[in-house]
Amino acid sequence: MADNTVSSTARVLGAGLRALLVLTLVCGVIYPLAVTGVAQALFNDKANGSEIEDSGGRAVGSSLIGQRYDLPLKDGEEPPAPDLRWFQPRPSHGLGSNNVNTRYSLVVSGATNRSGDNEELVQWVKDAKAAVVKDNSTPTYRVKPADVPADAVTSSGSGLDPDISPAYAKLQAHRVAEKNGLALAEVEGLVAEHTTGRVLGFMGEPRINVLELNTALRDLTHA
Repeated sequence: MADNTVSSTARVLGAGLRALLVLTLVCGVIYPLAVTGVAQALFNDKANGSEIEDSGGRAVGSSLIGQRYDLPLKDGEEPPAPDLRWFQPRPSHGLGSNNVNTRYSLVVSGATNRSGDNEELVQWVKDAKAAVVKDNSTPTYRVKPADVPADAVTSSGSGLDPDISPAYAKLQAHRVAEKNGLALAEVEGLVAEHTTGRVLGFMGEPRINVLELNTALRDLTHA
């Protein structure tokens, strides 16, 4: 009886061990390799993080996550001042600062979670609109408060929106051209070239990826 019990236990343990090895091989090796292979073959860009590269082939970030373009933080300064040579993204306290290079630091993701009539939020929007008017007005182009689009003064739900509206990009084009010593037509050409239309022609809104646009701008200014 004891021999039968030991033999039965050994068979059960042996079957369990074989099942463990087979499942480990299938689920832990074969399946991940197959999924990775299919992803690399059919969706290479997305599988590798939707990276954006500059003209030198260097990755400068992901097209899925927005970035800030600020001047170096001065002592006692909070928050940092925007670097007005570049197109600016939507307002956000969660974007890492990156002047179109690989030094990227993501701080936090999230919306303000404040209602539309919240006094603090209303003041943020007013301050943001005043800053947009001031920063983007040039000697030859005056921004009117009524011309400032909503995405220029409000953050997205995640706070990481990588896109801005064509209206906001065009509003910034005059300032970007002046700061970089470029013709306005060149900058507006970049904006038009990097404008993505509605999905399937009817879903969503036209948009411009700020990192892609600034990467093209850097390539143009360093040509």
